[in-house]
Amino acid sequence: MKSATVLRALGNGFAGAVVLTAVHETVRHIIPETAPRMDVLGMRGLRKLLGKANAPQPDHDTLFNLTMAGDLLSNGLYYSLVGAGKNAWQRGIVLGLTAGIGGVVLPGPMGLGEAPSNRTPQTKLMTVAWYLIGGLAAAGAARATRKRRK
Repeated sequence: MKSATVLRALGNGFAGAVVLTAVHETVRHIIPETAPRMDVLGMRGLRKLLGKANAPQPDHDTLFNLTMAGDLLSNGLYYSLVGAGKNAWQRGIVLGLTAGIGGVVLPGPMGLGEAPSNRTPQTKLMTVAWYLIGGLAAAGAARATRKRRK
């Protein structure tokens, strides 16, 4: 794969991650009682990792900022799998739905709690929908950069 293609795929993935994070953060401020709280899951996960490494625990604001940066990086890398080639829409849909379902199903077994993404049917639906939106945003970016190249 050419480096330009890899860079485009990473940019597309980052676009999906930014859209996903913006939706999560906006909705959690508008309807906090039902909105998914993936930020809480991320902070719990980071605290767990730091604890296992015997590293100092950051204050809440630092933990939140580290979690947001980690979310953007990890989701950006994940959504970069949408790529820069053909079938971006299909890959975006599959990756988005897979991440969303994982966001509902996996936190409990991982010891992070279920409530942040699983407390109501609306929370579950929004969790899946937001990750799907991220996948579609990455696919849209992939299609836009593909058309511009031609």
